[in-house]
Amino acid sequence: MAEKTEETIEKGASDDRRIYTLAQERPAKAVVRMGVPLVAGMLIMVLYNLVDTYFIGLTRDDYQLAAVNLAYPVMMVLIALSNMVGTGASSLVARCLGEGDREKASHTVTAGVVLTVAGSAVVAAAGLALLPQIVRGLGAQENTFSPTEQYVRVLLAGSLLTMGNYTFGQLLRSEGSVNQSVVGMVAGTLANIALDPLFIFALGLGCQGAAIATVLGNGVGMVASLSFYARGKTLLRPALRYVRPTREILGEIFWVGVPATLETLLTSAAYVVNNNLAVSYGELTVAAVGVAQKVLSLGSYIYQGFAAGTQPIMGYNFGARNYGRMLGVLRAGVVVVSGTELAVMCAYGIFAPQLIGIFTESPEVIGTGARALRTLMFILPFVGATSMSRMSFQAMGKPQFAFAITLVRQLVLYVPLLLLLNRAFGLGGMLWAQPITEAIMMVASVGLLYWSIRSAEQPE
Repeated sequence: MAEKTEETIEKGASDDRRIYTLAQERPAKAVVRMGVPLVAGMLIMVLYNLVDTYFIGLTRDDYQLAAVNLAYPVMMVLIALSNMVGTGASSLVARCLGEGDREKASHTVTAGVVLTVAGSAVVAAAGLALLPQIVRGLGAQENTFSPTEQYVRVLLAGSLLTMGNYTFGQLLRSEGSVNQSVVGMVAGTLANIALDPLFIFALGLGCQGAAIATVLGNGVGMVASLSFYARGKTLLRPALRYVRPTREILGEIFWVGVPATLETLLTSAAYVVNNNLAVSYGELTVAAVGVAQKVLSLGSYIYQGFAAGTQPIMGYNFGARNYGRMLGVLRAGVVVVSGTELAVMCAYGIFAPQLIGIFTESPEVIGTGARALRTLMFILPFVGATSMSRMSFQAMGKPQFAFAITLVRQLVLYVPLLLLLNRAFGLGGMLWAQPITEAIMMVASVGLLYWSIRSAEQPE
């Protein structure tokens, strides 16, 4: 009995720690406390992108290297669909906790699990039925069609594992259980690293083996996240009595989640446009730009980590109507993320050829990839603040603003600039489209969020 009492006391202290971080801790410290574990986990997760590229690079087959890049939008679509549930449910959970309604928060977590399982089954069935059309739409040509098809087939078949890994990690973060969500990231990535050489080389499966390792790695991460719920190590727990979600909860999940999905789908569509433009400069250019984008993702996961860590803080305090704290968190978050990314950008500028050379020995791929990385790196000081603003709007239950940011970013600015600058200046112009877009969007998105919080402060 004594042991059970000690466990209960320890769990209560842990719960209080989570709530204190969300509600009271100094803004800069709260951003760091919530963000740094996620940054660490995401820096390990970046290996999901880099490990496949690295091991496929060891095959000395640049067409397989290009295929991994061409297939990446499919992974983005799976993440987008998991975001529909994960982002929508996480936003509602954080706001419910801020309002003190833990029962509705637990009901929402359960709804997230049910929707993920059902959604992944639909995605797998529809995707596999349309596989050839999907591969052609990704820009695969004669030399890259077969390996791209092999990679995409495995990703679609393993939709549940990939979507579950991303969704359940978001649900853990929404209640402040950041360290637990990082365990899932790390476990999945380590599994992927261990399985890649087995499937690619030992079993001789090449691209298909890389995809199998990625899917199984996501499965390990998903199981690790679910284990915390099963062992009662979380603030909230799914329960059978909540297995049928209410209309209200479904409505709130999809109100925030659908725009979040559309945001990622638009990003994926822009990625496909980028790849199809790159193909016009040769299939090896696709490989080079793809490697540069994968290396750049190291910096991208840093800002995504801080943005994801800030999201539950903003949601909790919006639910608690603590608008002054939200402004403090916004200011601290922009300083922390932009300063960190500026340092990363400098490192990319110095070591670009060496970083690209890790993944290929081709002088052409290294030269073009280094050029691409030294241009794309200029997004980093700007894009973090934009991501933080977008996630804050989702946390506040205002997805229309988050979606507007993405709509303007992708359709009004990036894709038109991509086409215009590519036509006017060739490959170099195409590469500069994204840094120009991100610089404009940082000013616009942070200004919109600041105005929105100030407006909420005003008495009705």
